Amino acid sequence: MTKPTHAIAVRACAVILGGDKICLIHRRRSGGDLYSLPGGLLHPDEERSAALARELKEELDLDLAGIPDWPQLRWVQDQATSRPGSDQLFRRRHLIYVLPIPVGVRDAIATTEQDAEDSTSVVWVPPAEAASYHLYPAVGEALSQLAGPIPAPGPAMLPAITDMTYSWR
Repeated sequence: MTKPTHAIAVRACAVILGGDKICLIHRRRSGGDLYSLPGGLLHPDEERSAALARELKEELDLDLAGIPDWPQLRWVQDQATSRPGSDQLFRRRHLIYVLPIPVGVRDAIATTEQDAEDSTSVVWVPPAEAASYHLYPAVGEALSQLAGPIPAPGPAMLPAITDMTYSWR
């Protein structure tokens, strides 16, 4: 069986819930602070669950093998934006998982992004506070849904990230 190839880059990321807070990667940029959900791009021929596990291990030193419940795909968000310094349309499909973790696991997660070239911080903030941040992907409004059950039959599509709804920092 041939594995699918992706015409649009796919990014798997996670809203990691540790107690009453979520995990974000905090980058200080000249245009303002940027907070992103941990995750990254799928490699060619890589399954999305394997990509998420690899990215969380690389960025946070979080081993999903030690987590009782597998992350659940909650949202999908498409992105089509212009990007400073490029005349090409920047396209992504974000697969956004939710992963509750025990507090003991939260305490063992790295405090800086492990595969960053600088000392990018890993921070824990309440979802309502995170919703007001400049987030990547743009999931702020969706964070209020975390208290409820995952809607059937599967993940919900979030509004697309466009030049009208997002600015690069």
